Amino acid sequence: MFESWKEREFEKKMERFRTALQEKNTILIGAGAGLSTSAGFTYSGERFRKYFADFEQKYGFHDMYSGGFYPYDTLEEYWAYWSRYIYINRYQDAPKPVYQKLLSLMKNKSYFVITNVDHCFQKAGFDKNRLFYTQGDYGLFQCSEPCCKEKYDNEEIIRKMLLAQGYQILEDGSLVPPENGNLSMRIPSELVPYCPHCGRPMSMNLRADDTFVEDKGWHEASSRRIDFLLRHNRGHILYLELGVGYNTPGIIKYPFFSMTAEDKDNLYVCINTSDMRVPDLIRDRAVCIKGDIGEVLDRI
Repeated sequence: MFESWKEREFEKKMERFRTALQEKNTILIGAGAGLSTSAGFTYSGERFRKYFADFEQKYGFHDMYSGGFYPYDTLEEYWAYWSRYIYINRYQDAPKPVYQKLLSLMKNKSYFVITNVDHCFQKAGFDKNRLFYTQGDYGLFQCSEPCCKEKYDNEEIIRKMLLAQGYQILEDGSLVPPENGNLSMRIPSELVPYCPHCGRPMSMNLRADDTFVEDKGWHEASSRRIDFLLRHNRGHILYLELGVGYNTPGIIKYPFFSMTAEDKDNLYVCINTSDMRVPDLIRDRAVCIKGDIGEVLDRI
């Protein structure tokens, strides 16, 4: 009986979500890491061991995030780790078509996306002029100082780093380790990236501290987001939050709460496996659906 009640409550929420997708022509999407996890970009378990078993054995961490924060002794080992991390999470396609399903729901809609760092929206066919990578992009380097506001595409050098470790890169983007399985955990020193202006080591263009570079392109995308909100400030907006946690709630979650409260005809929809809290102020115009994002979208 309890399970039947849960299913009925779930279906009520789904029906409200379906109705909103039909009736609301303006949709602001806020995407977190949970959306990419649903699409198959998992950061632990089998996928982690497939590409980082040697690092796990040597250092004892068990997921990609932990490995990204490890204090490696040399830049050669640091970039051996990060080149694998960047390639599989930025230049390979997501295993499941969750982003493509989401794009199909945006047909004939006025939408804008505040997104995470793995470029999945653009690869799935979303209009790049409707995307704001507020937290950065795995595909970009910047000066670690930084001495300037420039960012640098990294695909070519990342591929060279992988080849230097012993991988083959197939036409479909797959990585094939050497037959003996022995991958190098270091890259050659000549492949370590340095800033062309000041000579300091490069770093990832990811918002971690006050060194994060916001260049002209970043500010232009931010301006397009503001313009979108100004043009659609008359209510009847669907704020669709997908896989966003509470690590940085001031980027998406709290602004979505605030904007939902501005008009009684706005609706906030959150799909996640956790972090489903909403303030009382918007409880009557909030739909929180607990579950895998891809599975929820398949039921639309």
